[in-house]
Amino acid sequence: MDEVKIGEILMPGDEETQARQEARVRRSFWPTLKKALRVIPFSRDVAAAYYCAIDPQTPTRVRGVLLAALGYFVLPFDLIPDMFVMVGFTDDVAVLAAAFRMIQAHIKDEHYQAADRALANDPDLDPTRTAATG
Repeated sequence: MDEVKIGEILMPGDEETQARQEARVRRSFWPTLKKALRVIPFSRDVAAAYYCAIDPQTPTRVRGVLLAALGYFVLPFDLIPDMFVMVGFTDDVAVLAAAFRMIQAHIKDEHYQAADRALANDPDLDPTRTAATG
């Protein structure tokens, strides 16, 4: 995937754009990650990026970049449809990897710890649900 296209995708946007992206990411992140777990080699990093993106202490520009990357990840239609299991997430991986290179210093241990808890507790990989609420 070409660097110019990735750069366009990762534009942080204004507050309104970020708010829309955050709502989309919060709604679709966990179901999308569940589908991608077997093909994305850095699922833990993706989950930590999610927690970093929704952390109000994360700098606005960093949140914007992460929300743009995660927003692209959760889009049902992108350059290579995710329904093509082995190759469908390759463009998502490229966008996420570029975002991580840009902001990796901002993903804190607490974001990784939250990711670890979510991935370990996994009732269908949605940490907002528990086995009791199913």
